[in-house]
Amino acid sequence: MVVKNVDKLKELYEIDDYLWIEETVKLLKERRLEELDLENLIEELEDLGSDKRHKVESLLEQIIRHVLLLEYWQEEYDRNYRHWQAEIVDFCNQLNDRMTTNFYQYLEENLVKIYQKARKYVKAKSGLDTFPQDCPYTLQQLLDEDWLRELPTLTYRYSVGFLPNR
Repeated sequence: MVVKNVDKLKELYEIDDYLWIEETVKLLKERRLEELDLENLIEELEDLGSDKRHKVESLLEQIIRHVLLLEYWQEEYDRNYRHWQAEIVDFCNQLNDRMTTNFYQYLEENLVKIYQKARKYVKAKSGLDTFPQDCPYTLQQLLDEDWLRELPTLTYRYSVGFLPNR
């Protein structure tokens, strides 16, 4: 289907957004810029950027949730630590695959907010109120697979008294 003018493309957007995308890509590849539905194209690009930013924020929040559970929910540690550790690895891999300089800067600027959301979740999930008020981790630590891999060992040492509890 070849859409010949902007009005028809705008109508298509309202009816079938996937077909609209296909037509828009075709017009871009053919450099037929005058036929583009710029209004909806701009909206879609803004939404795409927002969705990607939300995804990396969500992945970081998941990492923080699981790190907090791993470090502080001692009653569930033996039963769940492998699951929590595997989740951390998975979320970290996904986040690192999506990471860009701009996303890193965004996450660094919003780490306090993201931590507070994660803390609120684990507090509700565990019923505990022992999680630090302020984020005890740096973004660099939360993205460092080696640091995250050592976390269960450190947590175990805390739980059996080899290291002082935080």
